[in-house]
Amino acid sequence: MSTSQLQAGQAAPTFESIAVGGSFGTGSTVSLTDLKGQTVVLYFYPKDDTPGCTTQACLLRDQWTEISERAAVFGISPDSPSSHQKFIDKFQLPFPLISDEKRQIAQAYEVWVEKSMYGKKYMGIERSTFIISPDGHLRAIFRKVKPSEHLDLVLSVL
Repeated sequence: MSTSQLQAGQAAPTFESIAVGGSFGTGSTVSLTDLKGQTVVLYFYPKDDTPGCTTQACLLRDQWTEISERAAVFGISPDSPSSHQKFIDKFQLPFPLISDEKRQIAQAYEVWVEKSMYGKKYMGIERSTFIISPDGHLRAIFRKVKPSEHLDLVLSVL
């Protein structure tokens, strides 16, 4: 892992994985290259169907008409495609979720980090959002996002 953190203006790390939901249906491959020419919002979250992650996803869902006119939105977590499908179905999420079971995308975006809860250290996803410009460069980076503030941060850049 590099010692310098990703910064706005740099080329966004490329990726390829399975996306579920939205135009990807029950699952098909998506890569950053496929999305060139449009603004992309990648938001990393720890786990499907947990309180904070549900709040974050539902706020995006509730403003979907406005957001979808401005950007392609993808949620990314280490959950499986089947877990993503259940999450999408349960909360009627209109945007696709990317499965990052091997955490390769999370590592590329430097959001697979050491966390601590009740004094116990473990590795997990740092809730973070990356907005990528149509030319493939990082336009904005929000780290340690609070679920309830996520939507406003995204809209402030779009």
